[in-house]
Amino acid sequence: MRSVHKLKKIELYSIIHYTGYICILLGLVMLVPIIVALIYGEYKFITPFIYSSIVSLVIGILLFKKFNNKKEISLKSAMIFVTLIWLIGSAIAALPYYLSGDLSYFNAFFEAMSGFTTTGFSMYNLDHASFTMNFWRAFTQWLGGIGIIVMALTVLSSPGVNIMRMYSAEGREERLAPSIRHTSRIILYIYLLYTAISIILFKLAGMPVFDSIFYAFTALSTGGFALENASISIYHNIWIELVAMIVMILGATNFALHYTLLKGNWREYFKDIESKVSWILLIGGTLLVALFLYNGSVYGHDIFTSLRYSAFQVVTALTTSGLQTANPSDISVQWDGLGIFILTLLMIIGAGACSTGGGIKWLRIGILVKGMWWEIKSLLLPQSAVISRKIHHVGDIKINENLLRLTGLFVFSYIVVYIISVIIVLFYYQNLSQVLFEVASGLSNVGLGSSLLTPSSPMVVKLVFMIDMWIGRLEIWPILLLMAIAVQNTIRR
Repeated sequence: MRSVHKLKKIELYSIIHYTGYICILLGLVMLVPIIVALIYGEYKFITPFIYSSIVSLVIGILLFKKFNNKKEISLKSAMIFVTLIWLIGSAIAALPYYLSGDLSYFNAFFEAMSGFTTTGFSMYNLDHASFTMNFWRAFTQWLGGIGIIVMALTVLSSPGVNIMRMYSAEGREERLAPSIRHTSRIILYIYLLYTAISIILFKLAGMPVFDSIFYAFTALSTGGFALENASISIYHNIWIELVAMIVMILGATNFALHYTLLKGNWREYFKDIESKVSWILLIGGTLLVALFLYNGSVYGHDIFTSLRYSAFQVVTALTTSGLQTANPSDISVQWDGLGIFILTLLMIIGAGACSTGGGIKWLRIGILVKGMWWEIKSLLLPQSAVISRKIHHVGDIKINENLLRLTGLFVFSYIVVYIISVIIVLFYYQNLSQVLFEVASGLSNVGLGSSLLTPSSPMVVKLVFMIDMWIGRLEIWPILLLMAIAVQNTIRR
């Protein structure tokens, strides 16, 4: 038991060393928005980014040099590092918001956490946000979509074992190549390619250049930050909505599937269990919500309009993107009932594994549904019957009892965190369906809003949402490990 909670000195040094490395990267990244400030003449925002960059670089260089240690780290240390770096990264990324005078530091930390975790809730009055800060908001989501660790692994010089363990600790399992560093680079190349394509598509659909870059960043990362309080509905353009849905689906799809498709193996996509789960949910959810909206005359008994609004909100919920064409206040009132219930379920289910999205993930849902079917078959068939327990996910995978157990435990842990969060928020807001909706949106890193969470919300509520965003992005296990270590150390004292 002692080895479970006690970190060795050398492990602690490794965590601090790699933390310094990430701080250096963030310090360099924070210089990029200065270009936007110069282009748009927003010179007052240059200083906050320079100061923030200096702080991050100085801290990073000191930690990186002082605790220079490149020995192998354990999976436990890697999980602790990944868990803490999302907090530290958000704390540093919050500095420009705070130093510019736009937000208090607490709200700035919320904004940064929402950005890096690709959630999409915002503390800004978006109708008055500057180009520079909007770019930083979108850029944090773009970075968070691919993952801070994956981005770092593409250039990190470190033993292969360390790279493998850090990659796994961030909730990724698929390998696109034998080397994890090579896998990270392939993911980055695919991400860059799709980013460029997304910018071009948004521009062709009628968006200005800056808007095209912004929404390419936030839609592909399944982030959901918007330029206006009305989100993407401000354009009143069906082509922009179609492009946004395509880009969100791309972002929510497993990178391993993208890699397979780009190599020309289209059949794999249609055979994959994640593809089957996602399209059943997308089509079924869209039709059910459209019928609900049509029947309730939410959009004047117009079936086309009902389908248009239904399809966009279902896609953004299932891909955990957060962009929306329905007004938040409309969702809390006119969509209340079946509409808000289905969107809540879809957000909880979430996107594909090894994608930019959050939630329980399509793969786990597929495994659990298959597991239920296998269990039913085992009850109906003779005991001597052999049941094939396989799924197809970028190749055939045998499902054993241990994997089923871990999948069930993850879903159970997710639901426990969700219920606890709902109970706490209900102390401050009494609209149950609205609370269920927005807590699911936070925990699954979606950002779909129903006008509940605002800059004036109680600090406790914001804190709950920040913790949920953090837990949701790291898929629970690393944070549970950190909590177990903290509890064990408290008991020992």
